[in-house]
Amino acid sequence: MSVFEYAPAPESRAIARLKPSYGIFIDGEFRDGRGEAVKTLNPATEEPLAEVAEANEADVADAVAAARRAYEGSWSRLPGSERAKYLFRIARAIQERARELAVLESLDNGKPIKESRDVDVPNAAAHFFYYAGWADKLGHAGFGVDPRPVGVAGQIIPWNFPLMMAAWKIAPALAAGNTVVLKAAETTPLTALTLAEIIAECDLPPGVVNVLAGGPAIGQALVNQPGVDKLAFTGSTAVGKALQRSVAVSGKRLSLELGGKAANIVFDDAAIDQAVEGIVRGIFFNQGHVCSAGSRLLVQESVHDEVVSALQDRLQTLRLGDPLDKNTDIGAINSAKQLARVQELVDVGEAEGATRWSPACELPERGYWFPPTVFTGASQASRIAQEEIFGPVLTVLTFRTPQEAVDKANNTPYGLSAGVWTEKGSRILWMASKLRAGVVWANTFNHFDPTSPFGGYSESGFGREGGRHGLEAYLDSEG
Repeated sequence: MSVFEYAPAPESRAIARLKPSYGIFIDGEFRDGRGEAVKTLNPATEEPLAEVAEANEADVADAVAAARRAYEGSWSRLPGSERAKYLFRIARAIQERARELAVLESLDNGKPIKESRDVDVPNAAAHFFYYAGWADKLGHAGFGVDPRPVGVAGQIIPWNFPLMMAAWKIAPALAAGNTVVLKAAETTPLTALTLAEIIAECDLPPGVVNVLAGGPAIGQALVNQPGVDKLAFTGSTAVGKALQRSVAVSGKRLSLELGGKAANIVFDDAAIDQAVEGIVRGIFFNQGHVCSAGSRLLVQESVHDEVVSALQDRLQTLRLGDPLDKNTDIGAINSAKQLARVQELVDVGEAEGATRWSPACELPERGYWFPPTVFTGASQASRIAQEEIFGPVLTVLTFRTPQEAVDKANNTPYGLSAGVWTEKGSRILWMASKLRAGVVWANTFNHFDPTSPFGGYSESGFGREGGRHGLEAYLDSEG
């Protein structure tokens, strides 16, 4: 396959308007956290970007108290039409600063600019627009004639989609009349803190939204706060289980969006070229740092060689490198810790006898990088077919019949997402009814829309974000 040569087309990092230091946002004001001051790094270069004054337990208590005052003071009693005005204002402000947010996200996270520009930022704005539309229609959402807000929501977001996950959680909570304390991930706090700046500029009453930075201890402090009525967590299954144990007797509401090991299933009647593009988007989008990533490719045996050959040809055209370059397809792994995790499981895959393949790929000398990798010849029981790698690593398995595809797809502890590639509509519907996954894509993969609910089963968590269903966790339907 021919490869086009492109001249570098980097976005200017000056657009990000990086500050030397960032504080936390409590009660409508920015202040230095009383925890440790840490440097957030550009994972593509290991260059320090800024210093972030993280929160400590006292800051968490202050934030929850501010959120409680705001909830009881005005926000919960504000008419839905008035809350909607604030949400619309935030959505428009995100759009106005879209380029800045996209560059900042790529610098802090390592993802290609074309993804942060075309997916993360537009999706974040779309969630605020969508839930603004619901704010004055809650009585028609199917949760009772007079649903009430739950109270103060504690929200913990992951490092893979910092801005988007903040929007997914904050927008429905505010639309329903709750107030929020959000904790950003320790390796990617910058866009969440910039979103706090946007919220401040939109004149939300003090304390309605509070944004903290910090590590797992701050997340645990937020979980332990008695003033929190509802917790929403997106992250690893192991942390989600621990969090569930922590709140078991507290009476707090909880929703969890955890890990996944999605099957992307290709039948022999699928359009192979289209399916290959979907496979690439399924696993190599955001370097595989996606809970719904199609990390297991199930291919019908009769087209296995054709699909793998076409996939290898396609992967040789992907460009790995500077996340700010508009031509880049594969960016940096988010942290040294995550890179070590990916390398560990790839080593396990080779030790278990699977065949590893990567395209010829020159990795930058500095930063955290891993080439797109495909394993063939793996067994269904191997760790690379069972465990979430959260990196650009695809494991290929085969099947002969639709039932065998279903059995293999469902044979993991997870149940977050799946994909089906076939020209037969009846087969899509049958597969969707059999697959144990919260989301099943047909002839596409990794498409997200604010009108559509997202969530999983089993060790992928419970509760839904997005769509009308995303309001349920933030409403008391007995009202």
